[in-house]
Amino acid sequence: MKQPMEILRGLREDRDLKQYVIAELIGTSQQQYSKYETGVTELPLHAFAILADYYKVSADYILGINDCKQSFDALNRRITPDCTVGALVANVLSLNKYGRNAVVEYIGLQKMKEEADKKKKPRKNGGCPPK
Repeated sequence: MKQPMEILRGLREDRDLKQYVIAELIGTSQQQYSKYETGVTELPLHAFAILADYYKVSADYILGINDCKQSFDALNRRITPDCTVGALVANVLSLNKYGRNAVVEYIGLQKMKEEADKKKKPRKNGGCPPK
């Protein structure tokens, strides 16, 4: 499991941000922020809250408690007109272990299909099959 300082650094680097940018955001110096990322000093709670909101991740994710970056607000996001992320998760959790494994397997297959579709080259005749 990753440590919070590794997660903070990863979140910053994933967005190609410099330490001084995040330091300004939380109201400290770049040198002080560097100490947070290296674990020399603990991140203050107010800065922690600012960063979770800024990166749009859950506090649990930053703390390394779980590997889901999504904040709780994401649970209310609609994935179809009649289904939220939270409702989908609840439905998956209501299945037995075989059903849950089947859902995970299906998602993996769907991801593979979408990746394969991305790699297909468009046809020169506008995508229409040859006559």
